[in-house]
Amino acid sequence: MIPERARQVLAASAVLSLAIVGCTTAATPTPAGGGGATTVTVALQEWAVVPASDSAPAGDITFEVTNAGPDDIHEFVILKTDLDPGELPTDENGAVTEEGEGIEVIDEIEDIPVGETQELTANLAAGSYVLLCNIWDEEEGEAHYTMGMRTAFSVTD
Repeated sequence: MIPERARQVLAASAVLSLAIVGCTTAATPTPAGGGGATTVTVALQEWAVVPASDSAPAGDITFEVTNAGPDDIHEFVILKTDLDPGELPTDENGAVTEEGEGIEVIDEIEDIPVGETQELTANLAAGSYVLLCNIWDEEEGEAHYTMGMRTAFSVTD
């Protein structure tokens, strides 16, 4: 008999695998009011931020963000920065100091429940970005950023 936690992890892994396979062209132009827009699917999971593409052209970019869990609420934050994703300034708990030097918070989706998908459209200029979850879970003593929930994202001309 498989323990409940193992079943949850296996189920979430299967869902995430299907989502990623189904989104291999996730950074593709889609019509938007006569102009072009780009959509990038992103999976949030313990403990990773997994965009279907690590870059997109400058302009309006819609991030379709799914919390694949399996257990925790996550958030999705877009930071413009030239800093390495693993070298962002953090507070004493390990959460990113969003007012830190060299960081510009572009936008975010807060508290995405497990299994839900939410969208965020941002007009991004060419440059370097970091996509992350910056939740600090006091009860579990976990800073999602330091647990690995971060990735580099490039916007090109």
